Amino acid sequence: MVLGKLLLMPRAYALLFALFCAMPWTLYADQGIDFPEFDDAEFLDDDFSDEAVVAQEALLDIEEISVWDPLEPVNRGIFWFNDGAYRYVIKPVAKGFRVVPKPVRKSGANFFSNLLTPMRVINSLLQLKLKKTGTELARFGINTTIGIAGLFDPADKHFNLEKHSEDFGQTLASYGVGHGFYIVIPILGPSSLRDGVGVLGDALVDPIYYAFNNQDALAAKALDTINYLSLDNDSYEALTDDSIDPYLSIRDAYLQSRKQSVAE
Repeated sequence: MVLGKLLLMPRAYALLFALFCAMPWTLYADQGIDFPEFDDAEFLDDDFSDEAVVAQEALLDIEEISVWDPLEPVNRGIFWFNDGAYRYVIKPVAKGFRVVPKPVRKSGANFFSNLLTPMRVINSLLQLKLKKTGTELARFGINTTIGIAGLFDPADKHFNLEKHSEDFGQTLASYGVGHGFYIVIPILGPSSLRDGVGVLGDALVDPIYYAFNNQDALAAKALDTINYLSLDNDSYEALTDDSIDPYLSIRDAYLQSRKQSVAE
């Protein structure tokens, strides 16, 4: 399998470590801070703290979702390792990456998002969301041509064709597959048995692993993650700093995010 080959490469471990540390934050972008869309109005300044606070408060108004967590002691250990690595290694690197002009970083995020169109198309089709399938195909055609290989998003800005994030975990959920149990997966962060299987399914249709050789694909993924984080200003911290139990707060935020994604 693609992931299996990647994991066997010693020189890729540093990149895998970067992804491991950064992934816990990226799972919370759905809580009201959706950077890949990159509406210019969202980037008038670097302060996303207001949106993060609104997202955190919104979680309090949503019904509580429970999940079986039989591996909680192990999960907590991995969570705290990720948390420390994120705060003291990955986020400082992402902040340093802000020396790159913001328009360039926005275009980079658009480029990687456009590359993932096949994954969104396949999962939309498997869920019989035909309108969303057509929208994603139209977006890909417009952004790849007019948007210059996906560097820009004229499909959204000029044609009102919004991106619809779909993954294999959501596809499984649409057919009635439950979470199973909660897990914090090395490298991938917070997940569940269902969504962990979904990650493997998505990796098999991720064009990046086919467009580049193994090491270049990992480098591209690491760059995309750092670039993504450089466009944020402490959203993860806003969800955890004032929490009595950050582990539970992040677990609940993950479950709420997945529930919302499946419902859309």
